[in-house]
Amino acid sequence: MITQKMKYALKALLVLADERRAETPQPLTIEEIATRSGTPKRFLEHILLDLRKAGVVSSVRGRAGGYSLLKAPREVSISELLRRIDGPIAPLPCLSRSAYQRCDDCESEEDCRIRKVFAELFWSYLVLIDSLTLEDMLQAGGAGATLLES
Repeated sequence: MITQKMKYALKALLVLADERRAETPQPLTIEEIATRSGTPKRFLEHILLDLRKAGVVSSVRGRAGGYSLLKAPREVSISELLRRIDGPIAPLPCLSRSAYQRCDDCESEEDCRIRKVFAELFWSYLVLIDSLTLEDMLQAGGAGATLLES
């Protein structure tokens, strides 16, 4: 399950991606992003800072300043964002790419039936989530659409 912070990050990125597609794209202020995305402004400041550190958005100070999407939507990996915002996405620490840790109570990873079952499920999930981009989310459509329908 993704956190509320991740949902807010995705909503903000979708707003910035829509603005990037505009005829004359302009940087958006936190207030504009909050209004368009329905995200509380107080959360956006931290989220946009995380996204800037990740190299996904840029910011410009000043009167005409604001935030812009730095990468094309097709280059923004949802799985990378999940890991950056929410942390490891593996169901078990011994399956994690970014935070691998051997389970304390496990004698042998090769013989662990729990690991085997979750590994199969997780790798299937990874194939899907690793291919998902912000562009896919933009194309998903309105409120009732799902990624599987597109």
